[in-house]
Amino acid sequence: MILGILQTGHVPEQVAARDGTYTDLFGKLFAGRGFSLRTFSVVDMDFPTGPDAADAWLVTGSRHGAYEDHPWIAPLEALIREIRDLGRPMVGICFGHQIIAQALGGRVEKFTGGWSAGHRSYQIGGREVALFAWHQDQVVDLPEGATVLGANDFTQNAVIAHGAGILTVQPHPEFPPSVIDALIDNRPTTVPPEMLAQARADLQQPVDSAMMAEWLADVLQGAPATRIPFAQQVRA
Repeated sequence: MILGILQTGHVPEQVAARDGTYTDLFGKLFAGRGFSLRTFSVVDMDFPTGPDAADAWLVTGSRHGAYEDHPWIAPLEALIREIRDLGRPMVGICFGHQIIAQALGGRVEKFTGGWSAGHRSYQIGGREVALFAWHQDQVVDLPEGATVLGANDFTQNAVIAHGAGILTVQPHPEFPPSVIDALIDNRPTTVPPEMLAQARADLQQPVDSAMMAEWLADVLQGAPATRIPFAQQVRA
């Protein structure tokens, strides 16, 4: 099964040297699930021929803002809508989460509440799920028909399903602790020092990346986005 990676940014050199590119990170996340990864560096204007160039699609993270004026933003949004209209499964991570929401009619902004960086917990499927986050931008208005499946007090729209075939998440299930460590070393000056110190102190806290990878992979392979495999069962 061909998984098309729509690469919307490049990882820092320190991350690439230790953990590889976005393609490498997602290759490790989905290892053993039967995906053959094909990367299109849309941030460099390398686009696929169309939405049928892969069986399923993934939109990566990026240092850019979905609302910024870059020549690749509009064609990426058009491609996202084409993928949706064709019915191909799609997932988005961090920037991917944001640009998919924006392309489908939602709104993204630089959040006035500041940054979320490091180990974070979210309520998903009736249980607490821990993942690494690294973002200031947020989805603040949902597109029509979107369903929020995960949130915490800081990020109200942390996990979103857009219909049956599109699932997006704000945090980074593909990030191991070493990536967060490198991002701390190459931090934007706007991230509060105390947040960075806490992020470093929490590097060895357990995260539920494998559990999230199962859900994302299921959606990419055709499962409904709203079917959360690890959701707690509520007894009648």
